[in-house]
Amino acid sequence: MDNQINSERHGRDHILMATVFLLAGLGLVTLYSSSYAFALRFFGNGLYFISHQMKLGLAGLILFFIASVIDLEMIRKFIKPLVLGCIILCALTFVPGIGVTKNGASRWIGFGFYTFQPSELVKLVLPVYLAHILAKKKDDIDIVLRGLIPPALITGIFFVLIFLQNNISTAIFLAFNALFMFFLAGVKYRYFVSALLMFVPTATLLVLKKEHRVRRFLTYIQPEFEPLGAGYQVNASILSVSSGGFWGKGIGLGTRKISSVPEVHSDFIFSSFAEESGFLGVIIFCLLFVVFAVRGFKSSMGNENPFYRLLGCGLVTMIVSQVLLNIAVVSGALPATGIPLPFFSAGGSSLLTTLIMAGLILNISRFSRKSSKAGEA
Repeated sequence: MDNQINSERHGRDHILMATVFLLAGLGLVTLYSSSYAFALRFFGNGLYFISHQMKLGLAGLILFFIASVIDLEMIRKFIKPLVLGCIILCALTFVPGIGVTKNGASRWIGFGFYTFQPSELVKLVLPVYLAHILAKKKDDIDIVLRGLIPPALITGIFFVLIFLQNNISTAIFLAFNALFMFFLAGVKYRYFVSALLMFVPTATLLVLKKEHRVRRFLTYIQPEFEPLGAGYQVNASILSVSSGGFWGKGIGLGTRKISSVPEVHSDFIFSSFAEESGFLGVIIFCLLFVVFAVRGFKSSMGNENPFYRLLGCGLVTMIVSQVLLNIAVVSGALPATGIPLPFFSAGGSSLLTTLIMAGLILNISRFSRKSSKAGEA
């Protein structure tokens, strides 16, 4: 008789779960330390950012546990309203009175005292949709009209909406993560070549369209181009990272976060962490994310269910690639972008979606591939 492949349910991956808790806890401590002086100066309350983050972190923790036990097949039944709702939320950022504009970017929608960034939700919804549709159309994946156009169209819609929010870095980031999921699904290489031939010149033109993007790129190539302008934040961040030495200055004892690095509690929070925890802390930080990536990829790739496999790999890649991109920017290896550091950066939208993604990854870890004979001939 032929071998039959089944998914066997077992206990959660406790190492993966512990790693998520450690990262979330370390992120809160780092945010408290990096944001206190800024919050006290501008809001009159040193606990402004950390209290907001802890409230949303508690909500995120509840959603994390729900995501870790929910029936994953049930999510697929609601994929259309999830995608439609996410598209509507992205579009609402352009509606006067609902959308919130900061520093020339319309990336948020307001709910009373709280704001929400829909592009963060796209980082969750898009991988879920792509895993669903690519698994569903696995036999037609190389038929352009039936297999490739639907997922490519939805990805393109999200790309355009987020780009129009003046958030090109996130738009490009999502596009490359989508391409990775297409690759995992088995799409032939010729389609990637065609996509890149169209995407690279288009992305280049979009970058050149805005003056501040050009200045950031020129500063990346030549750091002395605008040392007190476009290059100031990155240069200050590099000095902050290098000043930590091996042991670091100690949690709460960093000095460059006070005035040297603008918005250090947000996208550049890693510079504050590196200054206070030093090279040793950075190694521990990297090891935690390596464990997270290895455990996440192992449980996902070891699953015979194509939806589980694609979803797990897509979510792990979405989180880990954000970490790599953020660190590359903070250390000056890439031009400055607006990508937050998962679990660390201030912003409830990012923390909520990251915890939900981690919960879904933990959920997938409950299943493994099992090969058994259906019977003897």
